[in-house]
Amino acid sequence: MYNHEPKGYVCPFCRFVEGHESDYNKITDIIYQDESTFAYISPKWWINNPGNVIIIPKTHVEHIYDIGDELLAKIYCTGKKIAIAMKKSYGCDGTLFRQHNEPSGNQEMYHFHLHLFPRWEEDRFYQNLENCRYVTASERLPFAEKLRLALQESS
Repeated sequence: MYNHEPKGYVCPFCRFVEGHESDYNKITDIIYQDESTFAYISPKWWINNPGNVIIIPKTHVEHIYDIGDELLAKIYCTGKKIAIAMKKSYGCDGTLFRQHNEPSGNQEMYHFHLHLFPRWEEDRFYQNLENCRYVTASERLPFAEKLRLALQESS
């Protein structure tokens, strides 16, 4: 009913979960996965908020309207675990969850995903929404390593 995924859509998130790398996603970006969730360092960073994370379900679901409650809860539980690791390893002042639905809600990828951003006082996140860039795998790697270590220590 509310779906916008184009016919024949090849989901880049599903491909990444299956182990296929791309120009934007490398295996070294993956920080966490379990039976139903998958999390990695995002290739797109906001100027004052490096090392943000994307958390997705391993099964293809387009958006909030289609996702089951149990899977949604698992994604947010994974997000909580990573937010705690982010506070510990990045030393950020806070964290932010964002989730978009449909083109008018700024959903660009037609697979449910939860953004987790590190936040710092005075980072002007909302004033810098257009001030972002794609970063290299080598720029992402130190953030992935910090989060993987913090997640291992909390297990």
